[in-house]
Amino acid sequence: MSTELKLIKKEELISSFREFESRGWIENTTRKTNDGAHGNLLEDLLNIPENNLPIPNAAEWELKCHKVGSSSRVTLFHTEPSPRAAKIVPQFLLPKYGWPHQKAGTEYPEDEKSFRVTLKANSYQRGFYLYINEEDNKVCIGFDSSKVLDSDASWLKTVKQRVGHLNNLDVVPYWNLDEIYAKTRTKLLNCFFVLAEEKRENQKQYFHYFKAYMLKNFSIKKFKDSLEEGYIVFDARSGHNHGTKCRITEELVPSLYEESKIVLDKPRLRNN
Repeated sequence: MSTELKLIKKEELISSFREFESRGWIENTTRKTNDGAHGNLLEDLLNIPENNLPIPNAAEWELKCHKVGSSSRVTLFHTEPSPRAAKIVPQFLLPKYGWPHQKAGTEYPEDEKSFRVTLKANSYQRGFYLYINEEDNKVCIGFDSSKVLDSDASWLKTVKQRVGHLNNLDVVPYWNLDEIYAKTRTKLLNCFFVLAEEKRENQKQYFHYFKAYMLKNFSIKKFKDSLEEGYIVFDARSGHNHGTKCRITEELVPSLYEESKIVLDKPRLRNN
């Protein structure tokens, strides 16, 4: 497939989405082992590389594609918590608060630890949660040992041995909201968000692109509101994983924007 880059007008892009939908199931013949194959195939169909869309106007546009029925949330961006120079996840949270990695002793050494936790503002996981520090304009990670489940009691004992106490974190990891806003303005200010469904037949993979939104003006206020309501999460990964991701459920992506317009809306071809 040609890799020559061409500029695409928004109207042409929308027309392409509609044309792809009219094809029904499209076989995926490229990058089939990639978990993001639905997005990769869409980029290939559009003849564009990963990253911003080549649309000829002053604003940057991002293309995001999500597979419906997937248990995965939509990744908005990747960002490690500050203070970044301290490498806070691998050098503080992992050794002090980590637990045995599920593949320790097989793929990894016996002492391999994990700190895979989904951080939310309205619930706790192993006592960890998110909160907004309005005074310093930060999203912070907190720890409340009283919220740790009985099933994790043995892990909590090891935390006390390693840290020396079960109070809040000695070093509070955080994300600066101004930095998040800057990141979203360069990466997510305007976005085409496309939904696909998948089927597999005879060891082949197919996608049907059936819905698309044109989203304008990412709102940091709506982002904060969604975070406080528990709709936005930060998935902290460590060791052999891929860093910390900010995620949201598929159906709430349009709610983060000042303007949302459906430019393609056709029935799914599968009932489940």
